[in-house]
Amino acid sequence: MKIAVTGGSGKLGKNVVRGLADAGHDVLNLDRAGERSDGLVVVDLKDYGQVIDAILGVDDRHSGFDAIVHLGAIPAPGIMPDVATFHNNMLSTYNVFQAARRAGIKKIVYASSETVLGLPFDIDPPYIPVDEQYPARPESTYSLVKHLEEQMARELTRWDRELSISALRFSNVMDPEDYANFSSFNQDARLRKWNLWGYIDGRDGAQAVLRALENAQPGFEAFIIAAADTVMSRSSTELAAEVFPEVKLTKELAEHETLLSIDKARRLLGFAPRHTWRDH
Repeated sequence: MKIAVTGGSGKLGKNVVRGLADAGHDVLNLDRAGERSDGLVVVDLKDYGQVIDAILGVDDRHSGFDAIVHLGAIPAPGIMPDVATFHNNMLSTYNVFQAARRAGIKKIVYASSETVLGLPFDIDPPYIPVDEQYPARPESTYSLVKHLEEQMARELTRWDRELSISALRFSNVMDPEDYANFSSFNQDARLRKWNLWGYIDGRDGAQAVLRALENAQPGFEAFIIAAADTVMSRSSTELAAEVFPEVKLTKELAEHETLLSIDKARRLLGFAPRHTWRDH
């Protein structure tokens, strides 16, 4: 496929661009930052004119796309003032979705976030492992935007029954060089309780995008995307009992099994994480 990746210069984006290219796809990065190359077109995603023009065609680069992977955003709360985060992320996502619709593109995969699950879990989750079944619980402006983006995607796929939009609720993205710091998390179980000790290797994040492009059906679906294990050396059952003693465990957990359920992504997308910090 010919695939546009917005935000392909970011931490997750670099993995996705590389992973899709390695799988044989023709990939173009649409981003406002990055080294000048044939693989990058500089685009301000807040400007709809630039977005629709870049998606429809760019001289000497491409003449259209089969799919859009939308990762471009301010990537976390607290980086910029809340209003700037809202304006940038909400408008950028609307522009990308709308431009894709006008271009007749029927496959969109985009970065939602684990934050819609209720992070930083100052209020206990309803059960563990958390999954996609309970209503979103945004606790920051950044997370609120992710929730609104999911709602927008639901409506757009209702308007067009051929349109497929997959919201990948990525956990904390890590590269191999980040794994040296993981031993420090064991000092206090509460240091990483904010996302139930979850993470996702960037290479497996790219795999999830690829599987969604290949296997997602028309309509809207949200998927938690996390590693198969936690960031901790201690057992998952022990961590849950210590930090969330009042929260019900809905299944018997393997020793280091993730508490961010990836069962739905495994079942519907064929997602199968291959990478773990324990190998490093």
